[in-house]
Amino acid sequence: MFDIERWQEIFDTIRKNKLRTFLTGLSVASGIFILVILLGFGQGMQNGIAKEFASDASNRVWVWTRVTTKEHKGLNPGRRIQLRNENHEYVTNRFADQLDQKSAVFRIRDVFVNYKNETIGYPVQGVSSGYQQIENEYISQGRFINQKDEESVAKVAIIGNKIKREFFKDVEDPLQEYLDISGIKFRIVGVYGDPGGEREEDRIFVPITTAQRVFNGSDKVNNLSYTLQPAASFEEAVAQSVRFTAGLKSYLQEAHTVAPDDPSAINAFNTLEEAKRYYGLTGNIKFFFWFVGVCTIIAGVVGVSNIMLIVVKERTREIGIRKALGAKPWSIVGMILHESIFVTALSGFTGLIFSMGLLELLGPHVEVDYIVNPSVNFNVALSTVLVLIFAGTVAGFFPAWRAARIQVIEALRDE
Repeated sequence: MFDIERWQEIFDTIRKNKLRTFLTGLSVASGIFILVILLGFGQGMQNGIAKEFASDASNRVWVWTRVTTKEHKGLNPGRRIQLRNENHEYVTNRFADQLDQKSAVFRIRDVFVNYKNETIGYPVQGVSSGYQQIENEYISQGRFINQKDEESVAKVAIIGNKIKREFFKDVEDPLQEYLDISGIKFRIVGVYGDPGGEREEDRIFVPITTAQRVFNGSDKVNNLSYTLQPAASFEEAVAQSVRFTAGLKSYLQEAHTVAPDDPSAINAFNTLEEAKRYYGLTGNIKFFFWFVGVCTIIAGVVGVSNIMLIVVKERTREIGIRKALGAKPWSIVGMILHESIFVTALSGFTGLIFSMGLLELLGPHVEVDYIVNPSVNFNVALSTVLVLIFAGTVAGFFPAWRAARIQVIEALRDE
C-alpha cells in the first residue's frame, strides 16, 4: 500500500540535505548518462566498420605482387613477380568447390580516354563478369561485362556514375555512346554505382580479354580477386578464408619460385580476417567503455552510501525516539532504504532518459569515419538502471542496518 507519510518523510529529508542529495544524484545520473553514451558510440563504431566492409563483398580475397626480398633456390632478390592467366586458371580449377565469384584484373597503363573533345582522366581496368559481385557494384543503367563479351573480345565499356555525371550530363542516354581509348572505339553498355560512393565510381571497366589483346597485355594480370562460398557462421567463414588464402599464397610462391617467408613478393588481403581484427578491436573498445561507465556508476553508488550514513547520523535522535515508541528494526531499515532507492532510481532514470533522448535525436545524423548512427539497445540500458537501483539498495542497506542497531539510550543522548 502506498504510504503517504513515509514518502513525505523522504521528501523532507531530501529538502534538508538538498545540496548533498543533488550532488549524489547528479553523480549517479551522469554515470548512467556516460555509460549509455559510450555504449552508443561503441555500437556506432561497430556500425561504421560493418559499413566499410559492406562496400565490398565481405568474404573477398585480393592478391597482388611486388618484388622479392629474399634469395631462393639460387635466384637473387629484387625480382618483379608477374601474375599470369595460367595462375588464375589454376586457382579457379583447384579451389572450384570453395569459390563463389572470381576475376583477374589487368590495369591498362599509358592510355588516353576521350569522349568527343573531352579527356576523361580516369583509369581503365580489364575485368571478368564476376568482378561486379566481388566489388559489390550495382548497375544503374544497362549491364555489366558478361561471359559473351570476354569470349568475343568485345570492345565494350562500363562507366561509373561519377563519370556519367561529369562527362555525360548533357546526354540523355549514355548507352550506345562511344569512348575513344587510345584511338580505339569502345561502346558504353552500362553504368555502375558503388556503395562506397564517388571515390569508387571513377574507373572504366572493359573485358579483360579485350584489354590484354588490344593493349598488348599478352597473358599478364595485375591482381587476382575471389569471393568464397558462404559458411554457416562468421568464425567458420574466417577459418575457411584463412585456409584458402594460405593455400593460394603457397601455390603462387611455388609457381614463381618465391621463398615461403618472403614478406613482399606475394601479398593477399583477406577481408574477413581483417574484419575479425577490427571487430575484436571494437569489442575491446566497448569493454573499455563499459569499464569507464561502471566505474562512474560505482562512484555514484558510493556517494549514495555516504549520504545515507550522513542521514543516519543526523537522524540518530529521531531513530531513538522511533525505537522508544516501539518501532521495529526492519521498519528503521525500510525507512532508510526507501530514501536510498528513491535517490538512485530517480537519478538513474533521469540519466537514462537524457542519454537515450540524445542518441535518438542526434544518432541518425552522425556519420563520420568508422562511426555510423551511434545507438544502444533500450533493454540493455534499462537493465543497467535496474542493476544500479539494486546496487543503490545494497549501498543503502549497511547505513540502514547501522541505524537499526542504534541503542535507544545512546540515540536519545545524541545532540
